[in-house]
Amino acid sequence: MLLATDLDGTFLGGAPEDRLSLYQTIAAHPEIQLAYVSGRSLEAILPLLSDPTLPQPDYIVADVGASLYHGDTLQPIQALQDPIDECWPGESRIASAMSRFPEIVRQDEPQIRRCSYYCAPEQAESPELAALADELGCEMLYSAGRYLDFLPQGVNKGSSLQKLVEWLDIAHDDVLVAGDTMNDLAMLSAGFKAVCVGDAEPELLERTRPLPKVMHASAAGCGGIIEAFAHFGFLGARGLAAENRRDTAHTGKAELVMVYHRLPYEEYRVDGKIRRRRPTSPNGIIPTLQSFFANQRGSWIAWSIYEGDEEPEDFVVHTSVDAKQYPLLTAARVALTKEQVDIFYKRFSKEAFWPTLHTFWERARFREEDWDTYCEVNRAFAERTAEEAAEGALIWIHDYNLWMVPAYLRELRPDLRIAFFHHTYFPSADVFNVLPWRREIVGSLLQCDYVAFHIPRQVENFVDVARGVVPLTTLSRQNCAPRFLTYGCAVGLETMTTAIDTGTRVVRLGAHPVGLDLGRIRNALEQDGAEARMAELRDEFEGMKLILSVERLDYTKGILEKLKAYELLLDENPELRGKVTLVSICVPAAREMTIYDELQTQIEQTIGHINGRFADVGWTPVQFYFRGFPFEELMAWYAMADVMWITPLRDGLNLVAKEFVATQGLTQGCGVLVLSEFAGAAAELKGAILTNPHDLHDLARTCYLGLNLPRAEAQARLRQLNDIVEYNDIRRWGDEFIAAIKDEGDSGAST
Repeated sequence: MLLATDLDGTFLGGAPEDRLSLYQTIAAHPEIQLAYVSGRSLEAILPLLSDPTLPQPDYIVADVGASLYHGDTLQPIQALQDPIDECWPGESRIASAMSRFPEIVRQDEPQIRRCSYYCAPEQAESPELAALADELGCEMLYSAGRYLDFLPQGVNKGSSLQKLVEWLDIAHDDVLVAGDTMNDLAMLSAGFKAVCVGDAEPELLERTRPLPKVMHASAAGCGGIIEAFAHFGFLGARGLAAENRRDTAHTGKAELVMVYHRLPYEEYRVDGKIRRRRPTSPNGIIPTLQSFFANQRGSWIAWSIYEGDEEPEDFVVHTSVDAKQYPLLTAARVALTKEQVDIFYKRFSKEAFWPTLHTFWERARFREEDWDTYCEVNRAFAERTAEEAAEGALIWIHDYNLWMVPAYLRELRPDLRIAFFHHTYFPSADVFNVLPWRREIVGSLLQCDYVAFHIPRQVENFVDVARGVVPLTTLSRQNCAPRFLTYGCAVGLETMTTAIDTGTRVVRLGAHPVGLDLGRIRNALEQDGAEARMAELRDEFEGMKLILSVERLDYTKGILEKLKAYELLLDENPELRGKVTLVSICVPAAREMTIYDELQTQIEQTIGHINGRFADVGWTPVQFYFRGFPFEELMAWYAMADVMWITPLRDGLNLVAKEFVATQGLTQGCGVLVLSEFAGAAAELKGAILTNPHDLHDLARTCYLGLNLPRAEAQARLRQLNDIVEYNDIRRWGDEFIAAIKDEGDSGAST
C-alpha cells in the first residue's frame, strides 16, 4: 500500500503516543510505501529527513504538487517533473505581476515552481486576482484563510499524486490519503481512500462530507491516520495494530546508564577464557563515572569482543564491575566481533571522524560500508541500553564513537532522559559539513535532552552546524565569563547558547571541561621511588633548562611544527645552545594505526636533523622517547620541567596541561605552561602563556618567554593555574554534569 500524507497538522500532528505508534508500525511494515505530500518545498522538508524518529519517505510531493522527488536520492522523478516544468511561467513573471497588489505579501520561505503569498480572505476573492491567474496561465489555490499559492496550470496535490500512483502502477484501493487543510482537498477528492484527520479545517470537512471514500476521523494528526487504517482495513481485518515498542520492549532496572565504549575493567584471554584486570592505562574519568553508582542501581554499557568460534547466544551479557564497592552497578556487554571493532573504532572513527573533528578534513576517508558497520554497532549499543534502562532512567552517552545511539534509543524508549558528552573537539560548520552523514549525526544528537562539550566555542560550533540542518529557535544564552576566556584566545567566546528548540524538542546545552583526579596525582608523587626519580632528573639536567613535551603520536598534536619552532629558537638565540634541552615523550599509536607511520618517520628525521646540526659534546638538543611512561615517572618529569610546551594544532581539551599544573602545584614548583590557544584548555587555564601553533615564530617567541620568565611572575601564574585545576577537578565535572542533566543547576553550563 501507499500512505500519501500531508505533513503539518497531519503526519507531524497528533498525540505523542499516536505519532510513535504510527511511525513504529510503518517502520515494522516494509510493504507500506510512504509519500510526503506537502505545501513545503524540498528545502523546507530536508530538516524532517534529519529526524531519526520519523519514517523516511519513499517519495516526496512538494510545493503543493509542483515538485516530485525520489525519497532516497532526493532527485526529481523526471518523467513526472518535465510536464510540470513546461507549463510553469516562471517565478519572476508572477512576482512582477503581483506587484500590482502591494498589500499581498510574499511568503519568505523556500519555494520552487510556485509563488506563495499571505492574503486576507476578502483579497483572495478579488476578481482581479483570478484574472491575473488566467493571464499567467497559473492555478490559484487559497487555504486556511491565509495562504495564496500560484501553481503551474492544472497542478495541485491531487493531480501530482494521481500521476505518481499511475507511474508506480498501484491500485487506487491500495492508497490511503491523509490531510487537514484546503490545499489537501484535491488529493482527498481524487478517488482514493482518504481521511480528514481530527481538527481539520472546517471548509475541508464540509467539502469532503459527500465523498464516499473519505472518512472524518475524531483523533488529530497521526491518531486520525490510525483510525483510517482500521476503518479501511489496511494491514488486515484488525487494521493497524501498531506495536508500541515502549510498551512491549523489555524495561530494565537501571536508574542511571553509562554508555561508554570502554568497560571499567580490561578483558584478556588465557587459554581461550576471558580474564579481568584493572585497566593498565587508567584515567580519572572511569572511576568518577563509577562513583555515581554508589547509591543507585545502574548499568555500564560497553563492547566486548567475542571470538569467531564462540556462539553469540553463549555470550555472557551481564557481569559485576566491583561487587564490594559498587554492588548496584552491572556491566552490560555488547557483543562485537573483532572485525566490527576494527572497522567501527580503529578504522572508521579514526580515519573519517577524527581528522574531520580536528579540522584536518583533507585527511579523512569516507566509506559507505564503514558507515553501515558504524550504525550497526551504534544500534547494538542502543538496543542494549533500552533493555537495561528503567522507566524514565537517565542515560549518559560518551563521545563521537556513539553519535547515532541517541537516534536509535529515542525510537526504542521515548521515555528516557538522554544526555551526551562530546570529549573531542567539535569544529565549525564549514568543516563538519564535509561529513557525508552530517544530517543523520546532527539529527541523532538533537534527540538528546542535554548535549555538552568542554568549552563554549564547541557548543556554539554545534549550534551553527545544527542550524544548517534543522530550523532552530534559541531559547537562552549566557555569558562565558568569568569561567572561560572571552577574547583572550582562539577558542574564546563572549556568550554561548544554553537551550534551543528544534520544533519537536527542547535541547539544553552546556560547557563542562573535564577535570583531573587529583588524588591519583598525589598518590603517584607519594610512591616509593618518586622522589628518587626526581633527584635523578635534577642531577641529569643540572645547569640546564628543561622543556618538556608530552603527547600521543598524532598529526593533530603539532609535533613537527614544534620541532621546527625549536630549531628556529636555537637559530635565533644561540646563547641557549648547551643551556636548554627539549625532552619529547611521544606515546605510539596502536599497532594497527598505520596512518601514523609516515608522521613518525618525519618526526625522527627532523629530530636527527636538529641534533646533527646543533649537538655538542655533553649536550643533545632533543631527547626523544617514543614510548609511554608509567604515570608515576611522568609525574617526576612534570615536576622537573621548567617549561611545559603543549602545542596541539587542535584539541578538544588537553589533560596533560592540567596534570603538569597539578604536579607543579603539589611539589611547590614554578614551571611555566606554554599552551596552544587552539587547545580547549586554553579557554579555561588563565595563567598559561598562549601560543599560535600554526606560527613557528610565535611558537619560538613564547617558548623563549617561558624560559626567561621572572620567577615571581612564574609563581604567580602557577598559583592562578593551580587554583583553577584544583577547584574544577574531575569530581566537580561529574557533579555539575549530572546536576545539569537533572536540571538542578542553571540553564546548563558550568559556572
